[in-house]
Amino acid sequence: MLKVKDLHVYYDQIKAVKGINFEVHEGKIISLIGSNGAGKTSTLLALLSMVKKSGEVLHGGFSIANLSTANIVKRGISLVPEGRRVFINLSVEENLRIGAFNNDENYQTLTQKMYELFPRLKQKRKQLAGSMSGGEQQMLAIGRALMSEPQLLMLDEPSLGLSPKLSGEVFEIIVELKNRGLSILLVEQNAYAALKIADYAYVLENGKITLQDQASNMINSDLIRQKYLGG
Repeated sequence: MLKVKDLHVYYDQIKAVKGINFEVHEGKIISLIGSNGAGKTSTLLALLSMVKKSGEVLHGGFSIANLSTANIVKRGISLVPEGRRVFINLSVEENLRIGAFNNDENYQTLTQKMYELFPRLKQKRKQLAGSMSGGEQQMLAIGRALMSEPQLLMLDEPSLGLSPKLSGEVFEIIVELKNRGLSILLVEQNAYAALKIADYAYVLENGKITLQDQASNMINSDLIRQKYLGG
């Protein structure tokens, strides 16, 4: 699905990501874990050509490294950004419509699919996004990203600012999307929650991948427990 080779990300003279390699396989949840500032968000932004980068990014064997963000989305990659970033002065329906910017002919059918997946959004379809709870906004952000019918969904800190109960609901949705055949690249600071649902994981430290393994093995790793799972 996605193959990343020797990816570097730059902010002026600062190198945030330093030559990483990783893969996302079809129908799997792949997680990037690490502390704040490790380079996780920069990696996601680089895959969508939203920051300065070098290296190779292959999607289905086709190089997308030099494509524009809009063309990468059209090829089937969507991002749910950190902090949700819904349009707070627009309704739920209007937010979903924006998500279908390159797929407007299927808007009605896709909207109904989103309402089936997120019944709460259907109940509040006319409500302004800014008046919704954090958990509802996160569901809307995921729904908006799905409106482009991606093959690969990238999520950046989907549990950020949510209660444990709402976080659990969001992770259940991510698993359901995987069960429906979607490939997922998950960036999450809550390492335990991410590893519980991921198939494979990479640890990012100071812009470099320092460890990779099956997620189930990482949960049982003394090193991972000490550094990321609270002992």
